[in-house]
Amino acid sequence: MKKKILSIITSLFIVLISVSSVYGQEQTKKIAVVPVSGKIDSAAGSFIQRAVDEGIKNKVSMIIFEMDTFGGGLNAAYKIVDTIVNVPDDIKTVAFIKTKAISAGALISLACNRIYMKKSTTIGDCAPISYYNNQVQMLGEKFQSPLRAKFRTLAKKSGYSESLAESMVSENIEVYEIKYRDGSKKYMDLKSYNGLSKDKLKKITSKKVVVKKGELLTMDNSEAINLGFSKKTVETKDEILFDMDYKNTKYYSYKLNWSETLVNYILPFTPVLIIIGLIALFTEFKMPGFGFPGITAAICLSLAFGSQFLVGLANYTEFLIIAVGLILLILELFVIPGFGIAGVAGFCLIITGMVLSLQDFTIPTYPWQKELLFKNLTLIVSSVVIAFISGMLILRYVFPNLSIAKKGPYLTKTLEDSKADSFETLSVKVGDTAVAESYLRPSGKIKVNDDIIDAISEGEFLEKGTIVEVIKISGNRVIVSRKDL
Repeated sequence: MKKKILSIITSLFIVLISVSSVYGQEQTKKIAVVPVSGKIDSAAGSFIQRAVDEGIKNKVSMIIFEMDTFGGGLNAAYKIVDTIVNVPDDIKTVAFIKTKAISAGALISLACNRIYMKKSTTIGDCAPISYYNNQVQMLGEKFQSPLRAKFRTLAKKSGYSESLAESMVSENIEVYEIKYRDGSKKYMDLKSYNGLSKDKLKKITSKKVVVKKGELLTMDNSEAINLGFSKKTVETKDEILFDMDYKNTKYYSYKLNWSETLVNYILPFTPVLIIIGLIALFTEFKMPGFGFPGITAAICLSLAFGSQFLVGLANYTEFLIIAVGLILLILELFVIPGFGIAGVAGFCLIITGMVLSLQDFTIPTYPWQKELLFKNLTLIVSSVVIAFISGMLILRYVFPNLSIAKKGPYLTKTLEDSKADSFETLSVKVGDTAVAESYLRPSGKIKVNDDIIDAISEGEFLEKGTIVEVIKISGNRVIVSRKDL
């Protein structure tokens, strides 16, 4: 009987230990740590989106964004803000400013539920600017107005002063600290203050300027606490968790993966890669076969537009548009005579697909998106023009003079005065006038001295019936160009 009771007690003890163990594991809170450093661009937006998605999937209780940035592109910042704002309510978001959160960094910080700052760190100054002739220029009201609206929305969401938040964007906003008889205080701009009724004005005991007109609000850690933005000055993430009463926690740190690191290196060189790729592609179209230009074009354009795919700017739709455009252009060049609807449509589709692959929107909504669209369109069109001109020059002056040196032995005499035995080269000479019997793209048939022979056009595609002139004979190759009449 004693053995039976002992066995029951032992079983109950094991069950209690198991339940306790499982309960303890369920109480462990996962904390995701996401660095937001360097320039805010599309690559940073893609990384933060991935980190947040993985954190949600792993059921984290909190996401800490470690801020150390001077800002960057507004379009990328808006994407990051939307990512943070759409985090489920059961997951807390915290901005931990380790060094600075300036401009777009301030916007991202305000999107979080709470802000904590290390000692001697700063936040603020989110005026939209542009660079022209190596000089910084502040953008006007058209840009500031929608940005102020975004700051107001985020401030209202997290309980910050809307007037103070707006003063990070526009320097013409003067903000006062208003204290009332009941001991409360409020921050308001001059327009709001002038709109107060006489009864409300009587309740005011003091008015102090905290943001002067002509200045942008930028705060250190102490000022951010006094003005209601930062919760506390801390030195480590553990202090944040202690202040928020988070116990039994485990950190999950997110870093750039290999593809995101590669994209960070490629993105600054995207314009150069596009130009080189288009030059090589144009040259390949002008030459028979598939050789070095084609390989170069494939590598450069894959790096340029593949990187946009990896950061989420481009998707399969853009690649499909470009592919359809290329098919139409190839049909126009090699199947359909002349250059008409298919060629124009193909060219427009390629330009459209390339432009859309450089941005994460189709129709611009904000002023900076319109500027970005114009910038991308200018980049692609200018790249196409540069590629066309450069390709023509390469085909005209570079490729005809290229020769491949080979090891000896060599003949001691040249073949300068020798004649080819080919019937075609015996019936034609440099300077002869001929007629294109087929399309020369670049190779085809010409009729010269009542003979039909193979020929290659130099520098351009020629239509059937074009009057051409023989400009060079190299072995059995007859090279022609359009004859000016």
